[in-house]
Amino acid sequence: MQFRKFGKLDWKVSALGFGCMRLPTNEGGNSGGNVNEKEAIAMIRYAIDQGVNYIDTAYPYHDGKGEIIVGKALKDGYREKVKLATKSPVFFIQKAEDFDTFLNEQLKKLQTDHIDFYLLHGLSRQRWQTVLDLNILQMAESAIDDGRIGKLGFSFHDRYDCFKEIIDGYKGWTLCQIQYNYMDAKNQAGTKGLKYAASKGLAVVIMEPIRGGLLANPPKTIQEIFDSNRNKRSPADWALQWVWNQPEVSVVLSGMSTMKQVEENIHSASTSRVHSLGRKELQLIKRVQKEYEKRTAIPCTKCGYCMPCPNGVNIRRNFELYNDCFIFDDPKPARRWYTLLFNEKERANMCIQCKTCEEKCPQKILISEWMPKVHALLGGDNPIEKLDTVGARKS
Repeated sequence: MQFRKFGKLDWKVSALGFGCMRLPTNEGGNSGGNVNEKEAIAMIRYAIDQGVNYIDTAYPYHDGKGEIIVGKALKDGYREKVKLATKSPVFFIQKAEDFDTFLNEQLKKLQTDHIDFYLLHGLSRQRWQTVLDLNILQMAESAIDDGRIGKLGFSFHDRYDCFKEIIDGYKGWTLCQIQYNYMDAKNQAGTKGLKYAASKGLAVVIMEPIRGGLLANPPKTIQEIFDSNRNKRSPADWALQWVWNQPEVSVVLSGMSTMKQVEENIHSASTSRVHSLGRKELQLIKRVQKEYEKRTAIPCTKCGYCMPCPNGVNIRRNFELYNDCFIFDDPKPARRWYTLLFNEKERANMCIQCKTCEEKCPQKILISEWMPKVHALLGGDNPIEKLDTVGARKS
């Protein structure tokens, strides 16, 4: 196992961290509350035995049962071998006292008296305002003082300007967690945010390095690009190595669902190095990026000129999720974001076809015509190949 610097702390973190959002279930999948406890515990302990020393979970994972499984896995001396990270469910907090209520519940579920790294979960501009309005940072500082929390951080899903505002808005951050992979280098916090956080001394934890598994199973045209390189790697390994190549990255989380995935990722981590990818390998990744981008259905550049929508629709994000369905030939992850994590008022079906946005769009996209189709795919069960689109690629 390779180890890397963790921000300003005098502690080295394993290159690979175990993300506990996609533990195996008895139905054979990796979501829902019916976790295969025996297999999940075996996987977590095997990873720790191989040198993984960072375990990440959160309050809502596996319908609230994820932390319970992690707590069981860290018994028998395993708790002392790792740093444990979990997250405060900011989206459920309605008053300041709720912070302590959730934290104490999590400590009980995890069977521990302290959490090494406690992150405010999924911060966006709206949730950051909730944090400020309810004095959650002060509540967290009190929990640090009494020993229930070691260090404070946040995970993030929004735009770079919001990311920078959150980092600059509080001096007590130790770490941040961002979605980052070779297809998200310009999305959300992106490479710009990665470098900014590191410049401020924060440890940067990476989630979704394989885009929820999408980059592990590329379409034929992209697999052929990988196969053209003399250095043979699996698509998942290419994705992981690209992230580990960045010197600002502290630890890369992988949500592993099988023991085989654990074994493969540990092997990948053992070969990881900063600046390990050469010029030709980086060019290969750029070719892959461009091939994925060719599959885009809506020619949106995410410039944001169409925003704000008079009715509150998040046009840019709706288009991004819709395009993901076509880029990766899989609508399920985008639908999950749309139905579970997307503010209902921001969804495409809230468009009233006023066309104010179309007057501002540099790409001259017929936004009002796209929005019903976006909602039909993301909010329904329409398969990609049967969806009536405006100029979209048909699979």
